[in-house]
Parts: sequence; C-alpha cells; structure tokens
Amino acid sequence: MMATAKINGIHIHYESHGVGEPLLLIQGLGANATGWAMQIPEFSRKFRVVIFDNRGAGRSEKPNEPYTMSQMADDAAGVLDKLGIGSAHVFGMSLGGMIAQELALSRRERVRTLVLGGTMCGGPKATFAGAELVIKFISLMGLPIAEAIEAGLSLVYSDEFIAAKKDELVSRALENIHLTAPSYALQRQFMAVVGFNTYDRLPSLRIPTLVLAGTDDKVMPAANAHVLADVIPGARLVQFEGAGHGFIVERAEEVNATVLEFLRGHQTEPMGSK
Repeated sequence: MMATAKINGIHIHYESHGVGEPLLLIQGLGANATGWAMQIPEFSRKFRVVIFDNRGAGRSEKPNEPYTMSQMADDAAGVLDKLGIGSAHVFGMSLGGMIAQELALSRRERVRTLVLGGTMCGGPKATFAGAELVIKFISLMGLPIAEAIEAGLSLVYSDEFIAAKKDELVSRALENIHLTAPSYALQRQFMAVVGFNTYDRLPSLRIPTLVLAGTDDKVMPAANAHVLADVIPGARLVQFEGAGHGFIVERAEEVNATVLEFLRGHQTEPMGSK
C-alpha cells in the first residue's frame, strides 16, 4: 500500500508492506523509501513494514524553511498515527537514526525497540566526516549525473563492493534519479543534523537497542556507534567489517539476519508469515 497524507502540516509519502507487529524504517539525509529495497522483502515476511519519505526528500513535500529533528520525529509519529499504529519497532539509518533517537526520547510509548544504523548522538561527542569527504562531495556537483553517481559510490561503499556491483548500483541510482532531493532541502536537513545532540539524554533511554555500523564508514565514522552503545543502557553493538555507510545494501543479508534476530527477542506477538 502506497499513499500520501497531510501530516504535521505537509504532505508525506508513506507505504505499508506485510503483516504482523509494526516496524517503522526511517531513511537518511536526502534519501527516500526506495533505500530500503534490500530490507522490505525479508522484513515484510515477519512484520508490518512501514516506510516513508522524510520532509525534504523523495515524494514528500519539501518546504523551504528550517527543519528540526524534533519536527521530523513528529512526522514519523504522524505516519504511525495515520496508520492507527500506537507503537512500533523503529530502525533508523544515518539521519533516520537521529530521528529515531528523538522519537524514542520524546515519545517513549511509541517505540518498542530501537535499531540505530550508521548514525550518531550529535554534539561535541560526535565524530564527523573529514574535510576530504566534504571536498569530494562538493566536486561531484559539477559532473554529469551518471558520472557523479559513479564517482560518488566510493563515499558510500567499499572498493570491493563497487568493483563487484558498480553497474547494478549506478543503474538503480539512475532509475530513482527523479526522487533526488533539491539542494535547498538537503541543506535544510543538514542544518537539522548540525543542531542535533542527544548525548546527555540517552542514558535515560530504557528501550532495547541495537547499534549497527560499518567499520569503514566514511560518512558516519564507526566511533559514533561506540559512543551510542556506551551511553545507551544495555545497547548491543554489531559492526560489519570492511563495510561503508551503505552497509544495509553492501551487507544486506547479514544486516537483515542481525536485525530480525534482535527483533525476534523482543516481540510480543508470534512472528507473522506472508
């Protein structure tokens, strides 16, 4: 099921796949719901998977005004409200992991379990990408689309994965090029990241939490995952050796198995079957 609804003052694109306990998936900066393509088939066999495009991305509205993490967490809660879901397991990637933290901290009753992938707590305890990555990202803007996509793969994936899957990755990116977020919306999302800091609040979190990271993540260095796992009570850390920021694609089979194993231990209903 795919739909658009007015949520928190703007039109948000959302989808629901499968049956069972709800599992809300939240994507990263500039990304959209198609980024979960490697997870939906597997997760929806056992859960009711809910995905959506954040404000400023994909098929959702892109107001040119300041965004905040609290506001985007409200958007996520609004999607659950629209579907009549009181609480859900929540898996957020990168920016989505920050939104998921804010949702869990501000609306504890809405989050059953928390999976934080390739993300950070923000503030002075965060480790940011180096200047080299920023310079390379800026340099991509002047290239033709296909060249920019191919050159940008190294920011997200390991060299080995690119060598094996380059044509497939470029093709998929070109298929979804119409969903690319405009530069002003990327800036609005990025400024929400700049103003984000949950470090001092995370010790109060009493939700089963799984933290995931690629050891060679150039966008969100793995040191951030260690901070999250250390400060969130009882959190479990799983790292994917040699994987980059796009580990949900690069190591999809391992990621899916790891997440499902974690969720299986915290279900209140028997796993569904599609």
